[in-house]
Amino acid sequence: MIPKRIIFAGTPQFAVPSLLALLHSQHQVSAIYTQPDRKAGRGLQLQASPVKLIALEHNIPVYQPTTLKSAETQAQLQALQPDLMIVAAYGLLLPQIVLKTPRWGCINVHASLLPRWRGAAPIQRALLAGDKVTGITLMQMDVGLDTGAMRLQRLCEIQPNETGQTLHDRLAHLGAQLLAETLDEIENLPVTPQDNDQATYAKKLEKAEAPLDWQKPAVLLERQVRAFNPWPVAQTQLFNQTWRIWQAQALPSPPMTTLPIGSILACQRNGIDIVTAAGILRLLTIQKAGGKPISVNDFLNGHPEYIIDK
Repeated sequence: MIPKRIIFAGTPQFAVPSLLALLHSQHQVSAIYTQPDRKAGRGLQLQASPVKLIALEHNIPVYQPTTLKSAETQAQLQALQPDLMIVAAYGLLLPQIVLKTPRWGCINVHASLLPRWRGAAPIQRALLAGDKVTGITLMQMDVGLDTGAMRLQRLCEIQPNETGQTLHDRLAHLGAQLLAETLDEIENLPVTPQDNDQATYAKKLEKAEAPLDWQKPAVLLERQVRAFNPWPVAQTQLFNQTWRIWQAQALPSPPMTTLPIGSILACQRNGIDIVTAAGILRLLTIQKAGGKPISVNDFLNGHPEYIIDK
């Protein structure tokens, strides 16, 4: 095994386990590319990405271009003479000249079983769709959107109570594990083209998707609550104000339910039951504006006047 000179490109927390796997390998991470610092928090202070923070801890050169299309940025990358570029949730498109710069090209750590869920939000879209399995794909990148040939895949079963956060964390570590197992001979892995006829698209999440639509079945609404935890977080109107819904459970409708869709059937310490188009959605953990997420039991301890018996 000959050690490789690797460039790593990634930005959010999802990319951190993969970067750490490279840093703990026998290969050399010679540079890290990540998105420019962004304003965040109440004070809108510039904050470095999680990947940049790891790079600084390990004294690795960090590059933060706003685009990889400029000749200057491309020349800078070529001067690094990488054998391989590993990409995980970087957030910038890689032009053809960048894809061809490393000796063995660019490998993407993608959080789905391609060709299913190409795009920006594969984890959440898998949960919304009710998929039973997902996984990680190591993909040889091309100029298309997650259209490159597959090098290796690893399955991950989706648990019944899985949230966007828990599945994100499990897939991030699975991607790192797959890299650690294959990095020494990754250039020799078989190349399998994707079946474009089987492709689905995982569009970016939007805040506008957060409101719960009670005209949908409870099963779909529960998926929405789980998928949008921790962002953008499902929400609805309760007690004349907007509440974020962090945890909910779909239940069958009781016999003889005649209340209109969207009505509160019951509000007790075990949850707030809302009538949906099919079934009941029981709200378990809620959060009002300016407050913290709390259980319905804790909410009713302070507001017993909202208790409604079945």
